[in-house]
Amino acid sequence: MWNPRGLILAVLALLVQGVVGGVVEFPVQGSSDPFLIGLYFTKVKLGSPPKEFNVQIDTGSDILWVTCSSCSNCPQNSGLGIQLNFFDTSSSSTARIVSCSDPLCASEIQTTATQCPSGSNQCSYSFEYGDGSGTSGSYIYDTLYFDAILGESLIANSTALIVFGCSTYQTGDLSKTDKAIDGIFGFGQGDLSVISQLASRGITPRVFSHCLKGQGNGGGILVLGEILEPSIVYSPLVPSKPHYNLNLHGITVNGQLLSIDPAAFAASNNRETIVDSGTTLTYLVEEAFDPFVSAITATVSQSVTPTMSKGKQCYLVSNSVSDIFPRVSLNFEGGASMVLKPEEYLIHLGFYDGAAMWCIGFEKSPGGVSILGDLVLKDKIFVYDLARQRVGWANYDCSLSVNVSITSGKDQFMSAGQLSMSSSSIEMLFKVLPLSILALFMHSLSFMEFQFL
Repeated sequence: MWNPRGLILAVLALLVQGVVGGVVEFPVQGSSDPFLIGLYFTKVKLGSPPKEFNVQIDTGSDILWVTCSSCSNCPQNSGLGIQLNFFDTSSSSTARIVSCSDPLCASEIQTTATQCPSGSNQCSYSFEYGDGSGTSGSYIYDTLYFDAILGESLIANSTALIVFGCSTYQTGDLSKTDKAIDGIFGFGQGDLSVISQLASRGITPRVFSHCLKGQGNGGGILVLGEILEPSIVYSPLVPSKPHYNLNLHGITVNGQLLSIDPAAFAASNNRETIVDSGTTLTYLVEEAFDPFVSAITATVSQSVTPTMSKGKQCYLVSNSVSDIFPRVSLNFEGGASMVLKPEEYLIHLGFYDGAAMWCIGFEKSPGGVSILGDLVLKDKIFVYDLARQRVGWANYDCSLSVNVSITSGKDQFMSAGQLSMSSSSIEMLFKVLPLSILALFMHSLSFMEFQFL
């Protein structure tokens, strides 16, 4: 059966391809539970013909990299139950090595990890992550495939030439098979992050968002665009920092502000609080960690049995933790508070003598850096607004739909990527389309109306 409206939208999608940018949605898999998966990942398509790779979502680094087929010590299989794929530059007709003479390699925008080894003309990298794992390889130019979502049934199959890393050597946890993945998708603020590369060309907005589901099998949604939610609160980013650094002012447990020296979090004191989706748990500096654990224990000691397990403060609990443990609030600059449910600072370690054992999921940071990992990021909308230099969040059920802004309009994403389009989005499309395209579209519309009267 003919569907004039569907055909019109399909024609319009072809017409707007390459004319206007849109938001890009990536489905999310994985979980914050360190005993299940302990990471969140998505899929990217690279090369010609396109090949799909599972990559960890990491807001604590900049570079997108995938494992090269020439890697000498990389895992060949994964305990996550996913098939590992390898990028082969010789199999992609559009792949091109970034040479040492390339302005991109020589420019000052590059990280200090960029190098040009003697005897080689390939622009290489080598860097280490916070957990001690590392990777090295070469930079590649090739095609990224994605769907630019412009509205209901209005999706433009899009491509963009990007720079990414092809890993030829991995160390630490990256070289282990238990949680092996094809690579890491860095979402930092650096010029080589994919979000920066696409936004600099007007392909996507200079903002991205995620909603990581904590319950069940996890999952969620990642959007190159801004998720809209009335309850989102924002805190400004610390200026001139490579990561998503926030000014943490204090911690409240059960409505009581903990006695923590403000210098423990002060950026002027070389202290940092970083939002990092590539970290599973959450780390607090020692001056904050000890008062935090003590406050939790004092609040619940009459209702649970405190115990120690493998150096962790744990509790034997007979009832629901939500009924016993207090809410915790992390208080940031600008009056923005991040309210944590018990499941967002505790981890379940099984059962003992018929009672559930829950342990503090925060770790003591050995240095002056506090890290907000997946344990506290889950079950919340997070918006990283690079244009306005701020990060926002709101507690949210990430199995529900979210609203996403595209330029002057709003689209609604359903839980599985389904969406509906508002009239303001349609008006926006007509505003940006060239007159020649509008004329062709209106001609097609009038023709179809005549045919189906």
